[in-house]
Amino acid sequence: MRAIVVRETGEPDVLQLEETDAPEPSDGEVLIVVRAASVNPVDWKYRRGLAEKPLPAILGLDVSGTVESSRADGFAEGDDVFGWAASGGYAELATASASAIAKKPAAVSHEQAASIPVAGITAWQSLFDRGGLTEGQTAVIAGAAGGVGHFAVQLAKHAGARVIGTGSARNRDFVLGLGADEYVDYTEQDVGEVVSGVADVAFDAVGGDTTETLLPTLREGGILVTIAAAPPEEAAAERGARAVLHVTSPSAEQLARVADLVASGDVRVEISEVLPLSEVKRAHELSESGHTRGKIVLTP
Repeated sequence: MRAIVVRETGEPDVLQLEETDAPEPSDGEVLIVVRAASVNPVDWKYRRGLAEKPLPAILGLDVSGTVESSRADGFAEGDDVFGWAASGGYAELATASASAIAKKPAAVSHEQAASIPVAGITAWQSLFDRGGLTEGQTAVIAGAAGGVGHFAVQLAKHAGARVIGTGSARNRDFVLGLGADEYVDYTEQDVGEVVSGVADVAFDAVGGDTTETLLPTLREGGILVTIAAAPPEEAAAERGARAVLHVTSPSAEQLARVADLVASGDVRVEISEVLPLSEVKRAHELSESGHTRGKIVLTP
């Protein structure tokens, strides 16, 4: 099969399209003919060596496709599925555990489905499992136009929360169009001053300096959930709030729930680019720029 193989860490040039052996599913796994995969920041972090991964490796966590063979209960040859790839999604074939995939609704395209797993479930778990966001509360979402952020805006709004998104001026109309109640342009305004002491949940999908700037947005008893930086626990405690780091875990149940929202039209999947596997270097460059709106998708 064709796959993108990384044999050493470095710049995008280390992403090489090669012919390699197809993976074999173990007990409890399926073999998937990949129709689409999507790019996440962790992919280029692995490529650069900023996160550890044994090499050589095939990157790509998100995958959507058709079951070629199954050694798992509940899945059969011909089923369209999506979720987390065990063997790497930047390939023509990939294995996946039955506990990390769900059946794809017919109304959801493979490109949409491949965009859901990491970004959609990270948003879900950060807001609800870690943040405890409920109807009537207020959520501040930093990086609201990004892959994770655009899911977070919509999921929070669907749950009945008041949503305040942050980002640059060019994404204002996009984020408000997703349902956000307010938008703060961090390049022109101080987020902590504009949104002071109102957030039950502040969600940081950006990291860097952004993490600290979200602390003043929290009300007493609020929580800052970050996926991109060390949580400022002491500074949060001084405000009578909490700060936690969230690490996403695969969930077949949550995959199905988010996909149903996409199928019903309650959640929109924004895809900025659909590129062939052969253009994976460009896909990484776009993702690494930090200015991508929504998701980047690769197709074999």
